[in-house]
Amino acid sequence: MSDDAKNIDGIKSIIVFGAGGRVGRAAVNEAVTRGHRVTAVVRDPAKYRDLEGSSVRLVRGDVTDPASVAALAAGHGAAVNASARLDVPSEEYFTAAARALVTGLHRAAVRRLLTVGIGATLETAPGVRVMDGPEFPAAFRTFSQGHVAEFELLDAEAGPELDWLMVVPPLDLNQDAELTGGYRTAVGTVLDGPGRIAHADFARALIDEIDRPRHSRVQLAVSV
Repeated sequence: MSDDAKNIDGIKSIIVFGAGGRVGRAAVNEAVTRGHRVTAVVRDPAKYRDLEGSSVRLVRGDVTDPASVAALAAGHGAAVNASARLDVPSEEYFTAAARALVTGLHRAAVRRLLTVGIGATLETAPGVRVMDGPEFPAAFRTFSQGHVAEFELLDAEAGPELDWLMVVPPLDLNQDAELTGGYRTAVGTVLDGPGRIAHADFARALIDEIDRPRHSRVQLAVSV
């Protein structure tokens, strides 16, 4: 499908992997609110029928399978990966997803990918990440390392045809946080301030980077 077919009169087709989670749902809602068409990918559609709508197609898919990614993503203008698994080792899961997205999106001719990172991987000083602190919980450090490996894989293996971005919320990504309708950004570093953001405000940042791409191949920290 041509780029014009993917983006007609400002309406984009966006595929969201992990659409059943809180960030995924917020991304779907934000995209639909802007008039875009969305394919919402989950592992078990029967659990997420409430996502279906006139602008949302709910499908079963596996973000770690390149063939599944390619088949589902064909005809879309951009992809969002908001998926996570707690029953699979973090580094294994996130690198498998990243590798499948690089391969599958290339086959599907999708050129823009946003993947959701984690605040623990951001730097507090040059070369020092939140997760490197001596009091940072070991189990959380292990989970965060999956996103580090994901970023490194994307940086090493995504060719020039894939314009990817890791969008990173603060550690307090909270559905009960106050909605502000805005956000601040920084490349790779923790933002000063309250260090929290509501899911809906974070989703606004995600879809903004599809509607008006400004960053590429970096960790983009987002906070209120």
